[in-house]
Amino acid sequence: MAEARTPDDRRYHPEHDWAKLSDDRAEAMFGITDYAQDQLGEVVFFELPEAGKAVTKDQPYAEVESVKAVSDVIAPLSGEVLEVNDALSEAPERINDDPYGDGWLVRVRLSDPTEYDDLMDAAAYDESLS
Repeated sequence: MAEARTPDDRRYHPEHDWAKLSDDRAEAMFGITDYAQDQLGEVVFFELPEAGKAVTKDQPYAEVESVKAVSDVIAPLSGEVLEVNDALSEAPERINDDPYGDGWLVRVRLSDPTEYDDLMDAAAYDESLS
């Protein structure tokens, strides 16, 4: 795998998902890591969850389909989906092109913001990949 910069402004789940907290810690954006998108290959479809859907930490909340496989996307935190990245319906390749930016998946209102503290920081996540 090519060396990719793992942003240190978010936390990481062992299943290669990330969460970035809002300033007030009430909401978070979720996405998949650069490592995950690299392992998947070219993403061709993202099954969007519905706004209002409850997500539970460590449980699947969406599916990503690539040229290689269909994979569950695991929620790094629990809460309620407030917004989905509708742009991925038309351009799922954004997940590959910019997994930490335009390729974000959902924005969630957190039910337990303290779960964030259990996720790995960037250094620990990078270490888990070696």
